[in-house]
Amino acid sequence: MRRGAIALFALLATPGAALAAGDIGGAGMGVGWALPFAGMLLSIALGPVLFPHLWELHYGKFAAFWAGLTLLPLVWLRGFDPALGALLHTALLDYIPFIILLFALFTIAGGILISGNLRGTPATNTVLLAIGTGLASLVGTTGASIIMIRPVLRANDDRRFNVHVVVFFIFLVSNIGGSLTPLGDPPLFLGFLRGVSFFWTTTHLLPETGFAVVVLLALFYALDSVLFRKEEGYPRLKDPTPDRAVRLWGKVNILLLAGVIAAILISASWKPGTAFTVHGVAVEGQNLLRDLALLVLAGLSLKLTPRPVRAGNEFSWGPIREVAKLFAGIFVCIIPVLSMLQAGKDGAFAALVGLVTHADGSANTAAYFWLTGLLSSFLDNAPTYLVFFELAGGDPQALMTTGALTLAAISAGAVFMGANTYIGNAPNFMVYAIAKDRKVAMPSFFGYMLWSGAILIPLFIVQTFLFFI
Repeated sequence: MRRGAIALFALLATPGAALAAGDIGGAGMGVGWALPFAGMLLSIALGPVLFPHLWELHYGKFAAFWAGLTLLPLVWLRGFDPALGALLHTALLDYIPFIILLFALFTIAGGILISGNLRGTPATNTVLLAIGTGLASLVGTTGASIIMIRPVLRANDDRRFNVHVVVFFIFLVSNIGGSLTPLGDPPLFLGFLRGVSFFWTTTHLLPETGFAVVVLLALFYALDSVLFRKEEGYPRLKDPTPDRAVRLWGKVNILLLAGVIAAILISASWKPGTAFTVHGVAVEGQNLLRDLALLVLAGLSLKLTPRPVRAGNEFSWGPIREVAKLFAGIFVCIIPVLSMLQAGKDGAFAALVGLVTHADGSANTAAYFWLTGLLSSFLDNAPTYLVFFELAGGDPQALMTTGALTLAAISAGAVFMGANTYIGNAPNFMVYAIAKDRKVAMPSFFGYMLWSGAILIPLFIVQTFLFFI
């Protein structure tokens, strides 16, 4: 026991009594500081698969455990003021704005209901997937998945072969479609909070996203056409949801979504020069007003949306409650990791810096794309994005200009490759659960990876040569 404590202390490195508030001395930290972060992400990745019932009941306690395992050594070895400053910096500038945006999008999108039914022909299905893909960058991948998955399932519930429809839905709507704005996917909003311009991803990821979407929609149409013709040799199944006119409910939420976009754009362009300082952490006035506006818009959605509309979407607070608790743990555990990454070659992750850097010191964009993507396939893509954002220097102005290709590779890897597994992005498992509940014979965890391995990995290899070399 004593030897283990000494070994852990050696991994964590020496205390820093002279550190200022918020400065936890990343250059002097050992790799042991990253263990709680790794434990947190592995818990999220494996908990729902290995012990789903226990995880469902106690995921908040798992998050609290790993967060405590980070904070207690920080206070003990780095001092109370540095630890508190670092915690407040993360909470006030990253976590709280991040959760407020997700809450607003989740609440408002949950108030938009599409009723009725269409016949799930190849053309209809392709159009539905295209609509969902476009929506993802406006209401987030979670919001678009909530809005579109049930209409897609209803359109195909009399099809004998419909698993591929849900698989491509996860590829496009739950992941790749969210790559064009900070609203689309959590990693990109974290980049926005770090200083990346709102429309930077729209302009710089449009070629990569457009290529992936066109290829996947064309491949889907071809596959769906083959399977649709194959079904003609079987007796028709009874349609549990006969065709009827499609109607859109909760239209007021479309205006509220426009309000969300306006609030974010205003906060990015309006700089009144006011700030509120808490223990050395400055919260700029425009960002505080943005967060308040998002909360007001979410409240208006709850007030103005009829209850039957939310009931039609089977709306509940469970998913956003889980996200809030888990990301609280993630953002605490990532504090020392980001500090070590900021130390660059002087920090504990010097070897990782070497993997993404050419011999001449330039960034290896292909490595950034694949390392960010592969980790995002099995770990949460938002903190993975932050890790590589900091590894690339962490300066948004430099990354948007001279390092634009590097930032594009990190952004695309985090968003696109979240589709590689059920746990790569939050909506994936939600869509899987809804489809399985509707009697779709969804593939297992590894069965899904056969789909993604056969379709997405070749696509990403082609994208590497086209865009990231």
